[in-house]
This record gives sequence, C-alpha cells and structure tokens, in this order.
Amino acid sequence: MINTKEVTSLIKLLDDPDQEIYEHVHGKLLSYGTEAIEYLESAFEQAFDAVQQERIANLVHEIQFGVLKNDLKLWHQSGAFDLLQGMLIINRYQYPDLDEQKIINQVETIKRDVWIQMNNEASPAEQVKLINHVFYHIHGLSGNTANHLDPQNSYLSQVLDTKKGSQTSLAVIYSIVAQKLDIPVYGVNLPQHFILAYVDENKQTEFESGILFYINAFNKGFIFGRRDVDMFLKQLNLTPDKQFYEPCSNTDIVKRVLRNLISAYEHLAAPEKVSELNELLAILG
Repeated sequence: MINTKEVTSLIKLLDDPDQEIYEHVHGKLLSYGTEAIEYLESAFEQAFDAVQQERIANLVHEIQFGVLKNDLKLWHQSGAFDLLQGMLIINRYQYPDLDEQKIINQVETIKRDVWIQMNNEASPAEQVKLINHVFYHIHGLSGNTANHLDPQNSYLSQVLDTKKGSQTSLAVIYSIVAQKLDIPVYGVNLPQHFILAYVDENKQTEFESGILFYINAFNKGFIFGRRDVDMFLKQLNLTPDKQFYEPCSNTDIVKRVLRNLISAYEHLAAPEKVSELNELLAILG
C-alpha cells in the first residue's frame, strides 16, 4: 500500500537544486511504480515551477515506459500469439492513457460487419472481396499517401480514428479481422512493402505452405500472385528468398512497426524517442 504522505512530500522535493537529493527522490518515486502516477499527475496540474513540471512529466513517462518494456517482454516470451495485444502495447508508447477496449471494439465492429454478410460457401477470392468492401468502402480505411512518414500511421488508435494508415498498420488490422473470422490471411515481410498472403494448407499450390494469392492492404485489398512478387524483387535487385514469400511471425510484424516508428522519429529529429524505440526493438531480439 502506498504511503500518500510520503509520496506527496517526495514530489515537493522534485525541484530540489541539489542533484543528490533529486536523484534520491527520483529513485524513491520510481520504486513506487504505477501507484505514484495519479499523485504525480495531480502535482503536475498544481505545479507552477517549470523545472518541477518537467521532472514530473519525465518521471511519469519513465514509469510508464518501464511497464511497457516489461509487458512487451512478457508478450514476446509467452509466444507472441496475440498480434492485437502486441500492437496495443506499442500503441501505449505514445498514448499511455488510452482506453484499449475502444480499439478492441473498433476491430470487433469491422469483424462483425464482415461476418453479417459472410457466406459459408464463399471462395477465398470472394471472402477477400467481402472484407475489402467492408474494410475500405463501409469503414473507409485507406493508405496515408499524403504523409507516409507520419508516426501516427503506426499507432492503431490513430489509424482507426483517422481511417488513414501505413502499409503495415492497415495489413495488421486486415489480418486480425480475417483471422477472427477463421480466414487464413497472414502478414508477409517483403522488403519495402508489407503484404498479406491467403494460406490454404489443404490445397495444392505452387507453394509448400499453400499460399493461394497475395493481398495488398495499402491498395484497397488488391489481389496478386507470386509472379508479381518475383518482379518486385527483381526491381529491387534482390535475390528471391523464402522469407519474402512466406508468412512471418507476429514478433516480426511488431518489429517492423517499431522500425517504421524509428524511421518516422528520425525524420522528425526526435532522438529520445528513437533511442527508446530501439530499446523496445532489442527486447524482441
């Protein structure tokens, strides 16, 4: 149980000019973890001193970032089975106080809207056509072509609210919705382009893993084949490699989102964020 009196007294000492005292106070408040946040936020609103305000804000971020790192580590170590959970953890980096249930509900709404119109006899191409209709026409999601370097493109909360996202974030939402409906659509880590694959392990295809076709979530769910991937790799002067054709792991997807965020914040010249996101990337190996 937190000692309210002690926490309040410690917060008052946060603007102490003596570095040794400040470090002791900082360390003590940090040890309280998330329990100290409401006291710190309340003190922030009442603080007139700019130094104290900055130190409170930094401390709150430090506590929240520590929790986030721990959650990401646990997600990774426990098998990274839930992609949405991994994306929610990353979302918390920029939006720590966001109601995550809202994001879960938004994804569920897209899923429900597809499910209502779903025909059990539909072919894979027909299933994708239906998802495309709901995803792009009813819910109005699209690629952010005007500002593709904006970090907001990588945060699910922002993508679902603004209806604009990156290749990766749109593909992530698309695949989560499909998998919730037992439609086997998975992410493929293609260089410079994140795509989706429709996998049917029961059908004989030219792939060992039973990929029927690919989907470009950034281009309104456009369907294409292996030959198009071959041509794309040729344009990039890359040797075809199995990993460019086959579904990747959820960990690989979250790593790609983190790399996109690192590039975005490098572009915005935000070295602190770049450094912290690199810490998160290192957790995933």
